[in-house]
Amino acid sequence: MTEKIAIAVTLAAFIFLILRLVRQKRSRKKYEAEVNAWKLRLEMDLSQAKEERNRLLDALGDAFIIVDSKENIRFANSAAQELFRGRALIGRPVREAFLDPRLADALLKCLDTGKPVQSRVVLSQQTSPLGAMENRGQNAWIIDAAPHSDTPDGNRNTRVVIRDVTAEHQLDQIRRDFVANASHELRTPLAIINGYIENLLEDGMVEEPDMARRFLSIMQRHTERISRIVEDMLVISRLESGEASAINIEPFKLRSCVNDVLERLESVIRNQEAIVSVDFLNDQAMIQGDRFYWTQVLFNLVENALKQNPHAGLKVNIGCEDTPDLIRLWVSDNGIGIPSVDLPHIFRRFYRVEKHHSQLEIKGTGLGLSIVKRAIEAHGGTITVTSVPGRETKFLMTIPRERE
Repeated sequence: MTEKIAIAVTLAAFIFLILRLVRQKRSRKKYEAEVNAWKLRLEMDLSQAKEERNRLLDALGDAFIIVDSKENIRFANSAAQELFRGRALIGRPVREAFLDPRLADALLKCLDTGKPVQSRVVLSQQTSPLGAMENRGQNAWIIDAAPHSDTPDGNRNTRVVIRDVTAEHQLDQIRRDFVANASHELRTPLAIINGYIENLLEDGMVEEPDMARRFLSIMQRHTERISRIVEDMLVISRLESGEASAINIEPFKLRSCVNDVLERLESVIRNQEAIVSVDFLNDQAMIQGDRFYWTQVLFNLVENALKQNPHAGLKVNIGCEDTPDLIRLWVSDNGIGIPSVDLPHIFRRFYRVEKHHSQLEIKGTGLGLSIVKRAIEAHGGTITVTSVPGRETKFLMTIPRERE
């Protein structure tokens, strides 16, 4: 009896042990399943966080790069990939990724010192990070590097932001050139006027009325030139101010605008024996714009053709053709033309094709074509020029019917 009881107890204990082992195994599987589920959830959360981070960084307009302590690129947003198009970035040393070492100087200095570094770099077109896609000439960039974070292995990452400031750089350059050129253009006639005043103040000069009258006539022409320069500079300043009141948009007939221009230039046309023809397919063609500026545009173009070709028999053509969407307006002449080397520059402020002037000849301000371009752009239009010397020089303007 006692032996049976012992066997039963042993069997019960064995069964209990088996049940416990089974329960533990189930618990372990459940635990492992829960751990795996947590791992999967953490991986998904981490993946989503990375995707969200990448989306945010890709939304930046500036190039954003993360570099490790060994100077290798670990991350580059879409702007950086676009900036260094055609070149692999991830895993590549920054010295190899950047064509010009000046782009990497700020980053390398930050890696060496562990302190934020910001620098401004001006590059030539050939060394731009855009490579062959660069067509803006001289380009400028701000490189902003700063320590980002320490990785689990103790290495420090550095984040780099590369900002394209070429537009601002070129605008600053234009302003500096404008001030320098304006100062030079004003200084020349003022010096001439001052010289003639000194001659007039000399003893006995007033007693020679013919000579005095000649000096005063020259001074008057240079004074008119100063006034023209100042007026043209004010016009350009107003057109580029961005003010809504800079241009007054109203519908008007282009033909009436042309008639006003020809009336103002009638004496010049007659004296030069020039032939001006007007070729309008529709004399009633209307344009939405500021008549003052369009009169100035046509006046500058026709006057420029007459000034550059003072010989008799010059033929000038003013033409217009309109479609439901846009208007094409042109001024052409059969004069000496514009050398191909000058064509890319003629709309620059103070740029002149002619280089030599006699003492009595008062040269133009060099602002006329610049005003023409700015006025047309203010109306949402474009202007191009083609020239075959001795055959045809043509300024073609394209203006949308409706201005945005």
